[in-house]
Amino acid sequence: METTLLSSKGQVIIPKTIRSSHHWRAGTRFVVEEMQGGVFLKPISSFPATDLKSGLGCVGYKGAAKNLEEMQEAVDAEVVKTWRREER
Repeated sequence: METTLLSSKGQVIIPKTIRSSHHWRAGTRFVVEEMQGGVFLKPISSFPATDLKSGLGCVGYKGAAKNLEEMQEAVDAEVVKTWRREER
């Protein structure tokens, strides 16, 4: 268990072993939540928020746009194929 001190400015140093294991560098931003018996620090994602439409642009599909029903049918078909392979 690591220990640290609270400075007169309200700053806490997170021990290097913990920073290293989580890949936290100087400038990492955190959400601070008060919890029963202590405080919870959660790093804020360094990736900007995105939506499904902009995220799908990276998959490389070049065909006509599919609706949700067509996508679900394709997913269901792949699940069935996977199950059949595993039954052998």
